[in-house]
Amino acid sequence: MGDDLGDEWWQQDDASESEKEDQEKQPTEKPNAKTKSERKRKAITERTVKTKKKKKSLQTECVVPKKKETEDEQSAKPKKRRKKTITDVLATSEPKPGCPADLQNLITQYFSDKRSVIEQEELKLQDSCFLSSNDLTHSLSSYLKQVCPKWVKIHKQHTGKSSVVLLIVCSSALRAIELIKQLTTFKGEAKAVKLFAKHIKIEEQVKLLQKSITHIGVGTPGRISALIEKDGLSLQGLRYVVLDWNWRDKKLRRMVDIPEIKLDFMKLLESGILNGCKEDSVKIGLF
Repeated sequence: MGDDLGDEWWQQDDASESEKEDQEKQPTEKPNAKTKSERKRKAITERTVKTKKKKKSLQTECVVPKKKETEDEQSAKPKKRRKKTITDVLATSEPKPGCPADLQNLITQYFSDKRSVIEQEELKLQDSCFLSSNDLTHSLSSYLKQVCPKWVKIHKQHTGKSSVVLLIVCSSALRAIELIKQLTTFKGEAKAVKLFAKHIKIEEQVKLLQKSITHIGVGTPGRISALIEKDGLSLQGLRYVVLDWNWRDKKLRRMVDIPEIKLDFMKLLESGILNGCKEDSVKIGLF
């Protein structure tokens, strides 16, 4: 019997048993591997989620206090007050007519750091240097009739070229044109000339002044000063200087409130008008 079965029968039984054991082991090992990998994945995802949450919480913790600090700082800081302009001040107050003291104070203030004390004393104008000021009730023609009652006789005696008897100083070309229109009832046969820079070359104005006799000049301080420097306009026949002192532009600024015009105006006064006032040959009026 032993020979019929062969010598390897026991090995076959062992092999079959080992195969069975292997088959039993394989299915149990596979699920264990899957569960381990799934657990690792779950752990990784949980860690990433936790880290993201931590980052968000840290960001919110960092941002929120900054906002609170800025708000606190803003509330703690005093608000900057806007500087009041001339327009702001004058919009809440009634306009006051100019007077000789206003011009005198302007001259003193302007030359305070440019002239010595003695020279400043020499710049002071006497009350006799001024015409009566406009009290804001006059038109230009009615004001000039008041301060120049003998105008007809005066302008007829004027025969010199490149000079004027009456000089009206204003802030702009448009204002000069407006004032010339208002002169109709006052000037009579007298001739008025425009003395501003807009659309008019200075050479043309010099030729015009040299060509014919003119009695009234209406213009801006800058162009009038330039004409005097170029000897295009002489102050020899000048008798009256009327300043358009009380008129205000859209921003409620007077002629002397605008820095660049103020500089030209002071230069004009230095060019010979102040000396004429001291010699009692020129009178200044504030319209």
